[in-house]
Amino acid sequence: MTRTHIGRHSLEFLREHYRNYLFKEYLPFWQKFGIDHELGGFMCGIDHDGKRTDDSKLMWYQGRGLWTYSYLYRFFGGDENLQVATKAKDFLLENGRDKDGNWVQCLSRKGRIESPATGRGYAPLFVAEGMQAYSHATGDQEALDVSLEALEQGLKMFDDANRFIEEGYIPHAYKGQRPLGSHMVLILILTQILEHAPSPRLEALADRIVDAIMNKFWNPEYRLLNEVLDHDYSRPDDPNESFVYLGHAIETLWMLMSEAVRRNDFALFELVSQRFRRHLEVSWDDVYGGFLLGLDIHGAPIYDKVLWQHEEVMIGCLILIEHTDWDWPADWFERTFDYAEAKFSLKQYGYPLYLYGGDRKVSFTEHVTRKENYHHPRCIMRNLITVENMLSRGGAVSEIWKCK
Repeated sequence: MTRTHIGRHSLEFLREHYRNYLFKEYLPFWQKFGIDHELGGFMCGIDHDGKRTDDSKLMWYQGRGLWTYSYLYRFFGGDENLQVATKAKDFLLENGRDKDGNWVQCLSRKGRIESPATGRGYAPLFVAEGMQAYSHATGDQEALDVSLEALEQGLKMFDDANRFIEEGYIPHAYKGQRPLGSHMVLILILTQILEHAPSPRLEALADRIVDAIMNKFWNPEYRLLNEVLDHDYSRPDDPNESFVYLGHAIETLWMLMSEAVRRNDFALFELVSQRFRRHLEVSWDDVYGGFLLGLDIHGAPIYDKVLWQHEEVMIGCLILIEHTDWDWPADWFERTFDYAEAKFSLKQYGYPLYLYGGDRKVSFTEHVTRKENYHHPRCIMRNLITVENMLSRGGAVSEIWKCK
């Protein structure tokens, strides 16, 4: 099969859309307002007009920003991108850990610890993802070693049966619970590390995480992924049993598609794609359009609309479009792309970039306190690379499954 369009959008249009936005709008905005060129790292407390509302450096955003600029340099080059990534890496290595070696939650602009390490686990994991991306882009062995240490630190927290964390979005918090969100980030990191640093131990860990997502978090009655399980991976007998965080589920499933591609496992790829489609169909808002963030199977949906969820949909659809001749991913991509441009783009309000999220109708928020340095550029870069790959093949589907 040869594609010239995805829906009514030509591949050339999508390439120019993503390329122009990335290099002429998104990166110049961050270069001017969000990157600490002096000390290294990222300050995400920014309003629509670029005014900084907060100059603290949350560890999540430092690790994520390091990933963004490392990935950017790896695929698009640019000494200025390498410089941003290197200064962020150096800032983290110098300031990011406490005296016991734990990655803290938040730093001041100058590197003073503002929020100490906790047992939540995501801070070390996002550092791990950023460091491995820097290593992949530059060959820096120290960064890879730090990534592996941070990965083990986060994994140890998630495997602690006495760990108690109030996640906020989960209906009922209790000791030792296992969220889908942690498994999502783990498989994302493992896929990327294993692409350039083979390891039998990490392969075994990836097998464990894939099995948990596909066979334990998957609820066969609802045909959806639960967000929370007990520590032994059994299904809880509480309000979490019927809770589905659709944004995480959709995000997790495209990451499993990438893992299936890495493994050259078509059976896994096909099953994941079926479950991905199921989540899109359930989460689409038939009244106002867009995707609902979550729902209680026996109660009310979470009506919030967030940009990142729509971008995870588009990433997953383009993975499917690149590697299969199926029609349905193109239909969903076109619908989601058009919705995101109509509802989240800030051009209609006279500002650059996109809204991070909103209510069910995505009403305009006049002032915000955060701009996105991870999910948003990840979508733009990944989708641009995918479209350029397709154009380089004359629109032909990849041959990865040609024997299937």
